[in-house]
Amino acid sequence: MIPDSIKRDVEAAEGITLRNEYPLSGGSINDAAVADSGSERVVIKWNTAARASMFETEHQGLDLLRKHTDTLLVPEVYSTGKNASYSWIVMEYIHEGSNGSTTDREFGNGLAALHRNTASGYGLSHNNYIGRLPQNNSPHEDWVTFFMIRRIEPQIRAAVDSGLMPSSCIKKLPLLQRSAASLFPDEPASLLHGDLWSGNYLYSESGQAALIDPAVYYGNREIELAFTMLFGRFPAGFYEAYEEAWPIEPGFAQRRDLYNLYPVLVHVNLFGGGYVSQANAIFNQYT
Repeated sequence: MIPDSIKRDVEAAEGITLRNEYPLSGGSINDAAVADSGSERVVIKWNTAARASMFETEHQGLDLLRKHTDTLLVPEVYSTGKNASYSWIVMEYIHEGSNGSTTDREFGNGLAALHRNTASGYGLSHNNYIGRLPQNNSPHEDWVTFFMIRRIEPQIRAAVDSGLMPSSCIKKLPLLQRSAASLFPDEPASLLHGDLWSGNYLYSESGQAALIDPAVYYGNREIELAFTMLFGRFPAGFYEAYEEAWPIEPGFAQRRDLYNLYPVLVHVNLFGGGYVSQANAIFNQYT
């Protein structure tokens, strides 16, 4: 359950009394629980004190998403904090409901509308995290270059340094960049959730799609759509509505795995295991 020192600090900062807490399952990076605050339920996620910046940048990412969508739910962050032992984030609790064909389509439309928020370059004004791994968002004007030097290369080097992938991958990075340059379409830098798989969205009691646990940056929208297909596809109505709202350039199937090399490499560096062979297969496919 929520450590006593966190409860004391949150209660003092928010002017509330936490009660009736119960754990939230599903996360592999942080601990999380729901508690009554008197007037509402709140979610509290926590980790070690050294992880404070992870929650601070999550706060920034959620605020950015909330600012740029009026069709998708994004939980409001009430506070972040830390003490000698722990860091944490306190946010709005969204009561989970169920989806249907209409709500799936609304989700697809909502994500397309979110992606319509664009920037002049790829990246973000600050770095953040994907899972517990640092994510460098230093801006670049070219998507292929950003994808390679800010996304793929750091993960490849980390995997090679830990002995999970062969050192030959480093030498083959120029070949991978050549494939990306030949396959990726020239599109504007869209505001992305950044870590959009089935565990990072839910439907509220009213049927509205809600986004949680982001790794926000501005990038090619196709990398987000590819990620939604990596660990089991989203409902069919989601893709149908997205395609109607903002059609994808032809040839997406040929470049989808290359986009997904990034999240697969992230899983290699977080968890190892079977993700290593998956990453090697994708890497070899495009080099």
